[in-house]
Amino acid sequence: MPVQYQITGQRATDISASVEAGVRTGALPAGAALPPVRELARRLAVSPATVAKAYQSLRQRGVVETAGRNGTRVRARPPVALSRAARRPPVPPGVRDLSAGEPDRRLLPDLGPQLRRLAAGAWRPAGYTDSGTVPELVELARARLAADGVPLRDAELTVTGGALDGIERLLTAHLRPGDRVAVEDPGWANLLDLVAALGLEPVPVPVDDDGPTEAGLRAALADGARAAVVTARAHNPTGAAVTRARAAALRRVLRGAGDVLVVEDDHAAELAPVPLHALAGATRSWAFLRSVAKPYGPDLRLAMLAGDPATVARVAGRMRLGTGWVSTVLQRLVVRMWRDGEVAAVVARAGREYDRRRGGLLAALAERGVTARGRTGINVWVPVADETSAVARLREEGYAVAPGSLYRLSSPPGIRITVAGVAAGDVPALAGAVSRAVGAGDRFPGAGSSR
Repeated sequence: MPVQYQITGQRATDISASVEAGVRTGALPAGAALPPVRELARRLAVSPATVAKAYQSLRQRGVVETAGRNGTRVRARPPVALSRAARRPPVPPGVRDLSAGEPDRRLLPDLGPQLRRLAAGAWRPAGYTDSGTVPELVELARARLAADGVPLRDAELTVTGGALDGIERLLTAHLRPGDRVAVEDPGWANLLDLVAALGLEPVPVPVDDDGPTEAGLRAALADGARAAVVTARAHNPTGAAVTRARAAALRRVLRGAGDVLVVEDDHAAELAPVPLHALAGATRSWAFLRSVAKPYGPDLRLAMLAGDPATVARVAGRMRLGTGWVSTVLQRLVVRMWRDGEVAAVVARAGREYDRRRGGLLAALAERGVTARGRTGINVWVPVADETSAVARLREEGYAVAPGSLYRLSSPPGIRITVAGVAAGDVPALAGAVSRAVGAGDRFPGAGSSR
């Protein structure tokens, strides 16, 4: 249905503000097409250059995107706080939500006992002058990262408010609007939206089951990328994990990359069923992020950031001028959880359960002739010929899944299914529904094999 929202304004700033107001209220929903430049200029009685400047501002702030022949459209997740009425509608009753990408809350450690022990411990509230990174947390993190093979001989560590917060601070410390960033394609939707909101230009790097491809990274660097963001394991949305051989190949590509910043995201951490093969230290500027959200709970907004001294100093220094520090209460809570053997056992069981659910769905899909990917993590990626049709058909069958358009730049279409809430008994019905939605036996070029 055509969007009827009337954009107003005589200056570029007024026009862009009008569009943003439409996005904020939901009158211009995600995917809504804006009028062509000349058409809107005629309607507002302004010059095409004025409208073009307004659209450019909106693109630079990540509110809209250019969709080729489809013109300019509102981004799927624009960096604008939406009104309550404009927020994502709830999944209808009777429809299973397999689109959120969240861990199963039933598999998370219970924070209650840890909070009670923390409250009962001999500690005093922190003040402005004695807050910052908690030494015990840094010590534990250094030991855990070193045990996984992250080279920390000359590295520094700090704490950020989660993985995406760390990535944003790294990119803003090293880059300027207009700079190019190598990103995985398909890749993490939040990262793609962040890159757009920062005014950076994404350069897509294809991903197979072993991680970003060597040729793709080489091409991105040749295209002027000044930073590269790589998911170490449990890649969202495909489940890829960087293997030893792929890490060695990527290191060779990065060896002559000069001042390119390499950011690694190991968000799955203890939940990942495969060894870590880090790229840390392959370039002069590097950072390795490990958050606690997936294994221990999304409400724990904390990630450890290791990197070369200059890179970490930039992040820590900028944080000192803004938020100051990550809550020491959260930091001490993570220390207690990392030291608790019972919590470690809960996380280990959760990792095995996710592997079982993901493997069961992949096997059931393969039996029905459906190609899918999901080597690690909590998601399965299914290549499809038509995302809109596949998502609609699955919704009719009682399942809400995520369209691949949220995660893609130039890679082939697909859908993402989160297995966190899929019990063993659910798998046959779900696999059957997916098979009917995508067309049993269909093959899609470049989709990869079932894993």
